[in-house]
Amino acid sequence: MGRGELTSRRQDAVRAWTQFVEHGDGAEMLVRPEILSSWTRSEAAIPVDVKEAPLADEFEIASIWLDSPLQTAVETVEQELRRTAEDGDLVIAVTDADTRILWTYGGRVMRRKAETVNFVAGGRWDDESVGTNALDLANRLAEPAMVFSAEHYASIVHNWVCWAAPVHDPHTGAKLGVIDLSTTWDRTHPIGLATARVMARLIESAMPRSAHHPSALTEATGVPGLVMTLLGTAETYLDGHRLLLNRRQTEVLALLALHPEGLSLEQLHAMLYGDQAITFSTLKAEVSHLRATLGGQLGSRPYRLLMPIETDVEHVLTLLRRGEVGAAVDAYGGDLLPGTNSPALSELAEYVAVAVREALLVHPEPDAVVRYSELAPYDSEVLEVCLATLAGRATLGGRPHPAVPLLKGRLAVARR
Repeated sequence: MGRGELTSRRQDAVRAWTQFVEHGDGAEMLVRPEILSSWTRSEAAIPVDVKEAPLADEFEIASIWLDSPLQTAVETVEQELRRTAEDGDLVIAVTDADTRILWTYGGRVMRRKAETVNFVAGGRWDDESVGTNALDLANRLAEPAMVFSAEHYASIVHNWVCWAAPVHDPHTGAKLGVIDLSTTWDRTHPIGLATARVMARLIESAMPRSAHHPSALTEATGVPGLVMTLLGTAETYLDGHRLLLNRRQTEVLALLALHPEGLSLEQLHAMLYGDQAITFSTLKAEVSHLRATLGGQLGSRPYRLLMPIETDVEHVLTLLRRGEVGAAVDAYGGDLLPGTNSPALSELAEYVAVAVREALLVHPEPDAVVRYSELAPYDSEVLEVCLATLAGRATLGGRPHPAVPLLKGRLAVARR
């Protein structure tokens, strides 16, 4: 979205907010229902010119953090969270189930902005404490949420855009809190909400595993459960046997596999169809067929898979988080379900593709770049960066890498 479009969108948000604040009505057609509901709650609880979020008792917050499985998970993936914040000049926050911030980290600019409004550990960011925001909506609605500019009730954060996603216990599905990514409104990006979702799954994947975690079942019985490859060629196996699924069934199953905490009918419908005029009954029929195919191992309310799950998507992202770029590229079979009409899967496909590419730009391992160039033959920048790195090594007395001629040939093709 260009700067002009963002400016126009911001102006629309300001007009709607002004209409609500000054007249108390007339904003019904101007903002999303969840925003209007939150504005109403906010108006009854706080002044519109609130200066900062209230702070909870610091000793209580420290105790909650020490006792929460979130602490172990966040510490495990902290390097990735910090890198994301610094690269995007974001401030990232993790809250408890009452929307109290337990941990936060910010890029240089956003860190200072966050501190001025108490977007810090101990800050209470439910809408009745500080007004409408994405953390509260994600926590309240149990789904990812975005709040842009003057959609925030409190004017102190009208210059912000925030994306948040709930974080669940990967075994019980219990909601533990939310993760939020915030920056200035003019840095809004379509991938923001998808990034929040992926960061939430990143934290969930790092949760301490008990004897009841699905992974323990896999190790104890040797039964692989559900295994899905979605990058490049889609294949699905259940207990070692390949399932023959149509495209739509694969998309439904992929969404459920990538959201082990479960999805409501409405969430699954939105992720699968977006704005398409397809009935809930159609989706229910798809889920019913899948349930039969899976031998009944698909729960309802929410829809949730009831077996151990592995996907190549999570495998690739895990390898990237560990810095194992070569192994990640080997495991990366290409775009996630190319041609999918699912908005959620399309967003995730873009995120994975960008993550692999960015990792190669930072760590251009020659063999990995050769493999990547087979999947993305026209990405000249990755080839150029790799060749420049190898040339630098050669000037320091090292021998030319044997992959240089092949890389130069691939670059010539990419530039045509």
